[in-house]
Amino acid sequence: MTTAADKPPIIAVAGPTASGKTALAVFLAERIDAEIVNFDSVQIYRGIEIATAKPTQEERRGIPHHLIDYVDPNIDYTAADWARDAGEKIREIESRNKRVVLVGGTGFYLRTLCRPLFESPRTDPELREKFRRLHSEHGPEYLHAMLNQLDPEAAENLPVRDHVRVIRALEVIEQTGEKISALQPERPEPPELAGRISLVVLSPPRDILYDKINARTLEHFDAGLVDEVNGLLAAGVRENGNALGAHAYRRVCEYLRGERSLESAIERSQQDVRNYAKRQLTWFRKEQGAKWFDGFGDDAAVASEVLEYAKMPYYKG
Repeated sequence: MTTAADKPPIIAVAGPTASGKTALAVFLAERIDAEIVNFDSVQIYRGIEIATAKPTQEERRGIPHHLIDYVDPNIDYTAADWARDAGEKIREIESRNKRVVLVGGTGFYLRTLCRPLFESPRTDPELREKFRRLHSEHGPEYLHAMLNQLDPEAAENLPVRDHVRVIRALEVIEQTGEKISALQPERPEPPELAGRISLVVLSPPRDILYDKINARTLEHFDAGLVDEVNGLLAAGVRENGNALGAHAYRRVCEYLRGERSLESAIERSQQDVRNYAKRQLTWFRKEQGAKWFDGFGDDAAVASEVLEYAKMPYYKG
């Protein structure tokens, strides 16, 4: 009978945006007979294309990609939703005797799979809209100060500008009457597969990475990002939803509202993405057991080194 200890590791390819994660994941999947499961919080949305760096069919090289392009952009999909769907998909792939490669840059998604969140109330759209208005009118500092009054422990553990999680903490308090910091320890047990996830993190030279980010952001605007956002808004996609909250999309919305010039939207988008890349690296440094590789994922030497790591046998514990 097959036990957890006999099962192969699940390779999770992570790192900052523009570090070549997709190229590396496809390279690995081709060589270890695996399928790919996405853990990027923007690539999940249908119709959100140009600035998401979703892999093209050519880049996928025939490897099945899952949990990509499958959520309506007006749905505020959560990390808990992804963890549930990812767990089901991983089990389904492995039932066909295939291995799994996870790939993405949303560290909170991956952490939620490995350490499930407490059972929280479902999102109340009206309540969510209330806090979003407060954020729009007063800024993230105002919301963080609110949380600090109601749940100082939760506020201490959340960055001021992480308004998405601050809002969620405020929602839980209003919906349940309890502090999220008191509820969070009541987590369910991690799934068996969580103990088999081997985290690989790319760490390319910072100056080269930032140059790539700047160039890629400019390419997105040249490729028609403004027209894409116009079309999404015309189709009824909510401007204040998660789907259009990603960096360049947010700045294009500001441009379309007349709040900044196109040049400013481009420059601010580049800065946003550079800052995001820095935060991603900081996040993954806190993940225990991560295996770091210097360089970009499309570098042949890096890919070969990661492949050797991915082929290693797995010993539980």
